[in-house]
Order: sequence, then C-alpha cells, then structure tokens
Amino acid sequence: MTGLPLPTGGIFEGTTHLLPIRVYYEDTDAGGIVYHANYLRYAERARTEILRAAGIDLNRLKAEENLIFVVYRGEVAYRRPAFFDDQLIVESEVAELGGATAVINQVIRLITDGQRGAEVATFRAHVAVMQPSGRPGRFPKDLRRRMESLTRPTPST
Repeated sequence: MTGLPLPTGGIFEGTTHLLPIRVYYEDTDAGGIVYHANYLRYAERARTEILRAAGIDLNRLKAEENLIFVVYRGEVAYRRPAFFDDQLIVESEVAELGGATAVINQVIRLITDGQRGAEVATFRAHVAVMQPSGRPGRFPKDLRRRMESLTRPTPST
C-alpha cells in the first residue's frame, strides 16, 4: 500500500494546531450547507489530532493508565455556513490546564485563496480524564507535561 496519500494529522503553528478539513457531500444537508452537528465532528477530530501530534497515544493511555478523555461541557457559536466542497481549517489550542481537566478553544475557518478566512464556528470544549468506569482520574506526569507543552503561555504582568 505504499505510495497512497494518507490523511494529514495537521501541523502546529506555535501552540496552535491546524487541521485542514474538506467539506464532502455527506457532510451537508439537502441545500448543500454543512449540517450543524458535523462541525462538532470536525472539532472532535481536531482535538484527537492535537493530542496525537503532541505524542499522546489515546489507546496506550487507556491500556496502561486506564484513562480516557471525555467532554463534560461544550460551548459552540455558529458564525456563518460552510458549503459542499469548501476547504476549512480547525485551529485548536489548549487554553487552560488543571489536575484532571483542560479547556480547548477551537475555531473553524474558511480557507479562501489559500489563506485563513472568516470564522465558521467557534468551540470551547471542557475535557477531563476519567476511568472507563466513570470515576475521575488525574493527568499522569508524562501526559501533563505533554499537555503543558500545548498550553499557550500567559503573558507576564
């Protein structure tokens, strides 16, 4: 299977992870507009890819630490529609980090003429590490270190 193009996992620009998305026909409603729930899928995919790009293996985390990531609260604002065949980019950034929780801010933008353009939707995902039983967990040291590397430094006062 060598030589086949593989889907991209995105890239980092500083602490911001960028994931390109193409809008497919299956993502749209009868009017060719992206169905609102699919923006949540794009954001979820981008959250997975930012962790993967930072070297966080979610399968290993579950197998070795018995921990999983869950979204326990989310905020979304839809700014403008995206349409079939649009190119989008999801910008993801870890905004806050606690002992067992993190807040990830995300913006989905149109790509216009090869440049990041208008906001399509914004998200604020509150995530936590938990045991599969539903009991709370805490970030293991290595995971915490990797998550800290994704967190935008706060300006000194």
